[in-house]
Amino acid sequence: MKYSIDLSYQTPQEWATQVVANFDDFLRDHADCERKASAMAMSFIAKCPDKTEIIPELIETAIEELEHFQQVYELMQERGVQLKADMPQDTYMRDLIALCRSGRDDRLMDRMLLASIVECRGAERFKLVADALEDPELSRFYKTLWTSEAKHGNIFVKMALNYWPEDEVYKRLHELTEQEGEICSKLEWRPALH
Repeated sequence: MKYSIDLSYQTPQEWATQVVANFDDFLRDHADCERKASAMAMSFIAKCPDKTEIIPELIETAIEELEHFQQVYELMQERGVQLKADMPQDTYMRDLIALCRSGRDDRLMDRMLLASIVECRGAERFKLVADALEDPELSRFYKTLWTSEAKHGNIFVKMALNYWPEDEVYKRLHELTEQEGEICSKLEWRPALH
């Protein structure tokens, strides 16, 4: 069942053309994003150990994101690409987190819903990259990631539905999706996931 909603802004194909032209730089950024995604899933566990209904899925998600990091890192090794010494601040994520309301429960809901939106954005962009890549093996890899990210987009909404009424979750999800679209539409195009 699909729990996530459609993104309000569609990334143009030209973005993927730039990514393919600077693919090694994209791989570095992609590796960073997978590390952060794994850490984010674990941070939910650290912040709400009492929410036992969602901990098994959060663990699975964290492991899957770490496996994605491992796969991207192996690609980087094959191509002679090193990880960045420092992870630069992701302005997209900074701007999204600034949308979170205060208050423990409101903030937790917003973080879960933003996690869903970020995963959906990743799925959209991985599909664009998969379609733009001429190397069939790399294209297959990004198609696999696209389906995985789409699944994660559903997981975080489903988690939120454990704790808040459906109408409240989807009202806020629509609000955040519109705001994410505005943020995303203003991002500078570069060989990075966001």
